[in-house]
Amino acid sequence: MTYNEAIEYLYSSRPPFHLVGSTAYKPGLENTLRLMAHVGNPHEHLRAVHVAGTNGKGSTSHLIAAVLQAAGYKVGLFTSPHLISLTERIRINGQPIPEAEVADFIEQNRAFLDEVQPSFFETMTAMAFAYFVRENVDIAVVEVGLGGRLDSTNVLTPILSVITNIGFDHMEFLGNTLPKIAREKAGIIKPNIPVVIGETHPQTMNVFLDRARECGILGEGLETTDCRIWFADQCGYMRSRRLREAPECDLKGLYQEHNLQTAYVALQVLRNYGITGLRDYGITKDAIREGFSHVCSLTGLRGRWEILSMKPLIICDTGHNSHGLQYVAKQLKELTNPHVWIVFGMVNDKDTDVVMRLMPTEDRYHYIFTTPNTQRARTAEEMLAMWGKEGVAISNPKEAIDYALKNADETDAIFIGGSNYLVGEALQIINCQLSIIN
Repeated sequence: MTYNEAIEYLYSSRPPFHLVGSTAYKPGLENTLRLMAHVGNPHEHLRAVHVAGTNGKGSTSHLIAAVLQAAGYKVGLFTSPHLISLTERIRINGQPIPEAEVADFIEQNRAFLDEVQPSFFETMTAMAFAYFVRENVDIAVVEVGLGGRLDSTNVLTPILSVITNIGFDHMEFLGNTLPKIAREKAGIIKPNIPVVIGETHPQTMNVFLDRARECGILGEGLETTDCRIWFADQCGYMRSRRLREAPECDLKGLYQEHNLQTAYVALQVLRNYGITGLRDYGITKDAIREGFSHVCSLTGLRGRWEILSMKPLIICDTGHNSHGLQYVAKQLKELTNPHVWIVFGMVNDKDTDVVMRLMPTEDRYHYIFTTPNTQRARTAEEMLAMWGKEGVAISNPKEAIDYALKNADETDAIFIGGSNYLVGEALQIINCQLSIIN
């Protein structure tokens, strides 16, 4: 079986969530456990950091992985969705899984996959864990796919759990209030396993405290020595030091300050709190500085307020809901370019109406709405109608980007975002398009 044949099989027999949405989602762990047993229960042999959250879990996972790499360790990294190639989801020390490994896994397990019919994500989770164990990684950083409690990755018993934040997203699966969503995310908290909570909120803090108490990691209070839950934004580090010890970072989005804070506290827990086997990991200040400063080159992370060109300034960002796009909108408002051309598209299960109210409306901002390549996409025309102000609708993302490039001069800025899938398309399109103007 070739890689292309494996991809065709995966996409045709079990289309991924990013293409078809809710029909791809299979809550619960039964399928995953059957699949794990079939491939040798690799989840039982992994030392892992497990990362959940509404936003920032991908960036936080990459930051933690980059520091562990800088400390000299062989690090597996499992994230989703991918932007260009499926192989991006599974990395070791920043290198994507070889295409031949993907093809071999599908070919060797195809009969079982046909029998059990796991989802795309369940299949990718088993593939990742088996690959990490076979390649003998020292530690894996594993991002939750959706939610937490019923997510395929939750078969893990990690050495540390991390929950970045709670916001409104995937409410059809997780609930329509912050406490309900928090309870699903809190499902990754395990008995006797420490947890770091990135951002606290009055509606969700007690959810995490209650779960920590159930799991025996709260002790008699937050100040006691047997407490194993940390709230990163209350640890004093950001308030007092403002990341002095790990200053410059590849990730330039305003929202990354929260992710840096969460990753830093998680790394301090790994280094300082006696987690079995990790006292020798060398998570030094130099390793933190190196990892944060070169996270993109170390781990291959892309699409986080990523600058693709300077003349004109072209930026893309994968923020895709109001919780994430509030920071993007603020950063767009801080751009000083005379004109900002915004190529924007979203999918239909996001809070588009809230996002529209966040986006800048001044005359220098010019909106080009487009349709990301997924069945879940809102059409460009729908987006323009929801916007209710001046703008254009160009369904084809390539044509929308062309329009921005042709209208922007070298002192202007172009922003591409609103959806992971639009950013993925843009990264494939943009190099060819830039050759027209550079």
